Amino acid sequence: MRKIAAFLHKRFSISSGHLITLLSFYFLLLLNISFWRFIFVHAEPAGLTGYLFMASIPLLIFTLLYLTFSLLTLPYVGKPLLILILLISAGVNYLSYQFGVFIDADMVRNTFETNPGEVKDLITLRSLLWFFVLGVIPSVLLWKTKITFSPFWKELLTRLKRCGLVLLCLILFTPFVYKQYASFGRNNNQVRRLVIPLNYIYATFRYFQIEHQNKRPFTKLDEAAEHVPYPDEEKTVFILILGETARAQNFSLNGYVRETTPLLKKQDIVNFRHVQSAGTATAFSVPAIFSFTPRSRFSPTDAKYTENLLDLLQQTGYEILWKENDNGCKGVCQRVPNVEMDVKDKRFCDGTYCHDEILLEGLEDYLANFQGNNLFIVLHTIGSHGPTYFRRYPEQFKKFTPTCDTEEIQTCTQEQIVNTYDNTILYTDYIVSSVIDILKKFPAYESGLLYVSDHGESLGENGVYLHGIPYAIAPKEQTSVPMVLWMSEVMKKSDHLDYECLKKKAQTGQFSHDNLSHSILSLMEVDSRVYDPKMDFFDECRLDPLPRKAN
Repeated sequence: MRKIAAFLHKRFSISSGHLITLLSFYFLLLLNISFWRFIFVHAEPAGLTGYLFMASIPLLIFTLLYLTFSLLTLPYVGKPLLILILLISAGVNYLSYQFGVFIDADMVRNTFETNPGEVKDLITLRSLLWFFVLGVIPSVLLWKTKITFSPFWKELLTRLKRCGLVLLCLILFTPFVYKQYASFGRNNNQVRRLVIPLNYIYATFRYFQIEHQNKRPFTKLDEAAEHVPYPDEEKTVFILILGETARAQNFSLNGYVRETTPLLKKQDIVNFRHVQSAGTATAFSVPAIFSFTPRSRFSPTDAKYTENLLDLLQQTGYEILWKENDNGCKGVCQRVPNVEMDVKDKRFCDGTYCHDEILLEGLEDYLANFQGNNLFIVLHTIGSHGPTYFRRYPEQFKKFTPTCDTEEIQTCTQEQIVNTYDNTILYTDYIVSSVIDILKKFPAYESGLLYVSDHGESLGENGVYLHGIPYAIAPKEQTSVPMVLWMSEVMKKSDHLDYECLKKKAQTGQFSHDNLSHSILSLMEVDSRVYDPKMDFFDECRLDPLPRKAN
């Protein structure tokens, strides 16, 4: 204890120039291991220029780091700023290395919109040890160290000389390796999202820049939109089940070798085999699903200031209910009635999360007592959200074993991870099929159900876990999602749809989240100028044209 006390009282001293160099080497060697792993996997040096290219990469990164820390190492504010960067970088380093996370503005948005439960899932003994060794210890050492600065002009001149020297060394390499950099950068432009701390500093700046630029008045979509039903219209009850982190290739409905959807297989459903998500994270995909803007032009920030599908349905007379059991509706449900599941309900919840069965509680009674004309319900499930897949289903759904019963999924075998994930899909199959069975109890209603996931998930393929990889480089595991439709006999007849035509189209057609708002709007028989029949996957299978309001 005396030695520890003596250490805590001990003070060190280092010049600003030496500190900048030390930090640059520390980040280069220890806090950018994900970057180096990427380089070693994707770079294929050939010949002298190839090896010169490989030799120049450490110099390039060191130069970037040196310039960055030269700007940040300032009197008074420099030390707390550098300590903050050390701590954040240690955490980002862990996520990047363990889960293959790339940092961009969307990932920063995900971070700001995450909830305590998701953060808790990432706090493990391994992550704490990693954070302590690579973040806390160097931060304590820096806190105990006095940084000495030369007089202002001398300090400035010295830094300019040193920055010029490292830049000169890099420039000397440029004529020999420019083509290699151009080729490698063109084919692997995502690598820049791995350079810590530049990646999250730029991404955070970009996130706030986007948020600031998009502050504007709220936009209504179509004040003239109306519900214009077919003449044989019945009371409509439609349920949209919004899945979480379910990927299409693990649904046996799509040809997966395991039977993960035994109950849905027995239902008279339409299974859409080829559906692309709008994004790879909930913060992007959920608002995109309810938007009429295509993914290529969609912005979550724009969506905050624009009405969505639910607004139009509510405006045209539908009663809306959003039941939340995931990480929030991302602003989609803020203007409609919504309710969050109570995590204190011990029948379904552990105090942090609830099994999705809680969404079924009271649903049948709610439908039986509904007195309005038309009803649209959204059930936002937690589905297959990782890394704690084992918490997403009750014990009786633990069919595929052995499982990965830990937050540290990277310590499990891929077989264990896949087994656990497949159990979540099996439970999702039960949830969706149970809602269909509830709707069947109301044969007089024009009822229907659509299930779709917000994005997919990586389960260790190519060393990548979870989701959130930038869309341009995301693997198909994160962008291919399941989608299932069920319609009552009354809805098939009242909406004048050829169900068999729809089944055939769903097996061969290519669809995406872009289709959803247009398709649901038409199925709910709403006439609006934002509707595009080309985006409506029901359009080709209608026996009669949609009724339109009189001009």
